[in-house]
Amino acid sequence: MLNEKQEKFAEAYVLHRNATEAAKAAGYSAASANNQGYRLMQIQEVVDRVHELEQELETDVNVIEEIESQYTFAKANGHTNSAIKALELLSRIRGANNNTGLSMDKDTLETAIVGCLNVLGEEKVVQLLSKCDFAGSLFDEYVEDEEDEAKKEG
Repeated sequence: MLNEKQEKFAEAYVLHRNATEAAKAAGYSAASANNQGYRLMQIQEVVDRVHELEQELETDVNVIEEIESQYTFAKANGHTNSAIKALELLSRIRGANNNTGLSMDKDTLETAIVGCLNVLGEEKVVQLLSKCDFAGSLFDEYVEDEEDEAKKEG
């Protein structure tokens, strides 16, 4: 059985999805909230209570459908940060409701990655690729193609 602070923590964790913020909301001091949040999430009874509370959540809104709609709007209107946030929320929701763990076949994963890359845009994707160990030659070819294109236009 959880004590009062542990129950408040579990309730706050369901709302915030952040152990430090939940610890503060449960009444722990800001100075110790990070450690307390971590400690509380190591207690199986607390984790079980969080899962129980998540299962009790009800809403009249189809949350996944609404977030997917927000993602589509943000992507179509060039709101990259909003689109990424929508994807993050979708992954959290789907992760919270998936008791068997994440299982995604190669084609589904590839489609999801391409969707994310399209949201980020060409410039950001190139920046990200330049950080990959395996993409050095690919990045060099891209830079050369861009330079050739600039010479043709200029």
